[in-house]
Amino acid sequence: MKAKYIAAWLLVVGLSGCRENFLNVLPETSLSTDVFFLNEIDFQQAVNAAYVPLRGIYNGPAWILEEMHSDNSYYARNTLYGAVDATENVANFAVPTTNGITANGNVLAQYRQNYQIIARTNQILASIDKVDFAAASKSNLKGQALFLRAFAYFDLVRIFGKVPMHLIPVTGREDAALPLSTTDELYKQIEKDALEAISLLPNKAKQEAGRVTSGAAKTLLANLYLTQKKWAQVQPLMEDVVKNDGYTLMPDYNNAFSFTETNKNNQESVFEVQYKEGSEGYNGSVIYSFIPSPITAAELKPITGTSNTQGTSQESNNIPTPDIIAAFEVGDKRKDVNIGYVTLSSSLAENKTYPYIKKYARTHSLHGNTGQNWPVYRYAEVLLFLAESLNELGKPGEAATYLNQVRSRAGLAATKAASQAEMREAIFKERRVELAFENKRWFDLTRTGRVKEIISAYGERVKANPAAYYFPKGHAAPSNAFTNLDDYYGLPADESALTPHF
Repeated sequence: MKAKYIAAWLLVVGLSGCRENFLNVLPETSLSTDVFFLNEIDFQQAVNAAYVPLRGIYNGPAWILEEMHSDNSYYARNTLYGAVDATENVANFAVPTTNGITANGNVLAQYRQNYQIIARTNQILASIDKVDFAAASKSNLKGQALFLRAFAYFDLVRIFGKVPMHLIPVTGREDAALPLSTTDELYKQIEKDALEAISLLPNKAKQEAGRVTSGAAKTLLANLYLTQKKWAQVQPLMEDVVKNDGYTLMPDYNNAFSFTETNKNNQESVFEVQYKEGSEGYNGSVIYSFIPSPITAAELKPITGTSNTQGTSQESNNIPTPDIIAAFEVGDKRKDVNIGYVTLSSSLAENKTYPYIKKYARTHSLHGNTGQNWPVYRYAEVLLFLAESLNELGKPGEAATYLNQVRSRAGLAATKAASQAEMREAIFKERRVELAFENKRWFDLTRTGRVKEIISAYGERVKANPAAYYFPKGHAAPSNAFTNLDDYYGLPADESALTPHF
């Protein structure tokens, strides 16, 4: 998607005329609804702006709150760097929370950026039907806004359970603070928005690359129904995507993910967040948060390939755990795509060889400036959604058809799971390795009710063998690690100070 941003307008107002007109002159240095949302181009720019917070979400807090907060990844403690408690507390399941409120900065960032999307889409949806322009373009833009609002609320409800639900633009202090809506109320609104988005959006073949499609809206809605265990409603949605929306698995799993400049929005991509390498400000940098450290320039250069490689000494996050590494079956081609290894000469750990997330380590030009997109929904997940719904409807044999498509691409034999219980576990395990490090694991644990079962056991392994989880000799997880196993995060403290409803 071509990046387009709303430029600041300078209004040229004649000084002549009556005194009444002079006194009603609009501000000359900023946009307002009085001078914007007047034509198709305005709405195109506004919809572009509604996508923008996704870059911040996926470059920062999403992987912390949704992947490091699981048994898939952890952090590599660098005792020379100092404390980074906000991130470590998430990884350690030790986020300080009192009366449903937390001061964790990652939580605040995710919350606020989702509400930026909601505020921008609310303004679009409140104005678009009042302006006359081409019906096809209006439907497309409105569908994108509805999808993005539904997507933001779906992220919020899965993270917090209950949040305020704003559906119209905020005009003043009186309507800025709303009561918390229940989980069910939020689910109903997400469903409503997603259904309308499906009816308005074009499919992948007709949509501009990078923008959401009817297939993306169907997949979001199926994800909602899956979370609600509405299996009978998941099946037809995903069958529709499989039969009619033109997606296919990329033959090579490695090519399911974009490179810095190429392979973006490919035939497996249902929805991905757009980044662009360069100086325009659209770039990402996640691999630099994921790389184990301290790492020298010589150790880093084979991974990033940059012309100005620089060593780093920060705390390292999203490091693959021994647990996820062991989850890959022998012969699984996805393992080497997902996980690489690097030896750090300056590490204080006894074992100086660390795993890192290789699937996002695409070579690029300049240090700290990457352009690969982030995969949100892929066709592989559509197949797994369909398999899961069929199995829960008592059709494990039919579920195997779709599960095996994913396994075959990975170089694995067909599943041996036959009963519903066996197939349920097989799909659960397949999702872990197929979607590794794509921010899916935490939500799979919560929606299946397995947080305490799986994370408690994982925590015991971390505490029993800290060296295996990247702690230097003599160091271990803090005493409060793995003491907060709630399914939801507390609401952000900074927002609590602005409302009486938290």
